[in-house]
Amino acid sequence: MEPQLSWYLALSAVLFTIGVAGVIIKRNIIAMFMCIELMLNAVNLTFVAFSSFLQDVTGQLFVFIVMTVAAAEAAVGLGIIIAIFRNSESLDVDDASILKL
Repeated sequence: MEPQLSWYLALSAVLFTIGVAGVIIKRNIIAMFMCIELMLNAVNLTFVAFSSFLQDVTGQLFVFIVMTVAAAEAAVGLGIIIAIFRNSESLDVDDASILKL
């Protein structure tokens, strides 16, 4: 018995909800960063599920694009996180105001 499309979509919705809740609740930059990555992976799961359900590779191509954007976001995001930590010795989001001009 193969899992239905709704199971994949429900799992994706749960993962996305956990990611959104983490971004809203957490004050640590690293934890927020991981929650954003979790949300991107939830979207990727949805793309792959619909791609498999519709027997089309377009969803898998979108996953490739999202993964490319996530890799670029990780590189830039980690650079910003390192800059914040070097200046404030803290990873609290409220301390990130030091980057404003």
